[in-house]
Amino acid sequence: MEKRKILIIEDNSDIRESTAEILELTGEYSVLVAEEGKTGVDMAIKHKPDLILCDIMMPELDGYGVLYMLSKHENTQQIPFIFLTAKAEKADLRKAMEMGADDYLTKPFDDMELLNAIESRFKKRAQIQVKTEPSMDSLRLDEQEQAYLLQDLADHGRIKNIKKKQTIYEAGDTPVYVYYIKKGKVRSFLNYKDGRELSTNIYVESQFFGLESVLLNDKYGDNSATLEDAEIALIHKDNFFELLYKKPGIASKLIKVLSQNIREKEEQMLGFAYDSVRKRVANALVNVAEKSTTEFDEVTIKISRDDLAALAGTANETISRMLADFKDEKLLTKEGNAIRIFSVNRLKNIKQ
Repeated sequence: MEKRKILIIEDNSDIRESTAEILELTGEYSVLVAEEGKTGVDMAIKHKPDLILCDIMMPELDGYGVLYMLSKHENTQQIPFIFLTAKAEKADLRKAMEMGADDYLTKPFDDMELLNAIESRFKKRAQIQVKTEPSMDSLRLDEQEQAYLLQDLADHGRIKNIKKKQTIYEAGDTPVYVYYIKKGKVRSFLNYKDGRELSTNIYVESQFFGLESVLLNDKYGDNSATLEDAEIALIHKDNFFELLYKKPGIASKLIKVLSQNIREKEEQMLGFAYDSVRKRVANALVNVAEKSTTEFDEVTIKISRDDLAALAGTANETISRMLADFKDEKLLTKEGNAIRIFSVNRLKNIKQ
């Protein structure tokens, strides 16, 4: 059986040599080494290794630069890439994963950490690259099976707790994850040139978001941020596409999700074009209320004036005036930083 090739790009000679020795002792790998980033890129393009281990902090061309250059080359963009780093800051690790790294090892790491990380990436890659035809069973999935598979996917995502009003991704970012909300609320929005915001959707518990850009393999066209403290599962796009390949029947569920998102945006755009400001603010309140609960007509919601203005496509001052009018009409009342809506149906049926 032909040995798998692993390229080590590391400027520290002790780490480079000890890592190579560990891999060669297994008898399963042949090892290539590069002392700095530029040489590593050239060797990766020339030899096309099965996996790359790369230090982040290197002179001239650092690990981020190596990954960026290899991601632009057709012959190397699919090679599993593991960062070796002495940096353990969350921002650095997030940057590594968002750029497309498959994993990272924090120095110092032991032999088993290294070998397990490598074997894990090979197993994952093998699962993704299996070329068997999908079975008929995988094409026929009922609603319960679809829901179970998507929930299982979310349960195996990396959990991240994000504070209120924190950015999740920005327009122009390259998608790496599909997101699933375990707790809390998230909004998507666009930015006007003058700095104002227009909310395009609100996502709540048990909903996926960020699907469109991952499926299109295109940069995000909008921004997303938490409306309240949230617990979110980050599902790597490799795992997402693996499920789609193995169980193509799941696609019908995702099509419904995307269709609903499109329908909501179409209704919002029509509202902006034809509804009065009064109706738009009422619709924005109903939108938030219905995303909070569908069980009761009387609902208490928490949303800032800024966020409500962005959702209704109007100015902050207009929101204050409309809320005062609705309060006079006994449609709602303010309770601290919350809004108590007495009847969602009355607000929904408000006239122009």
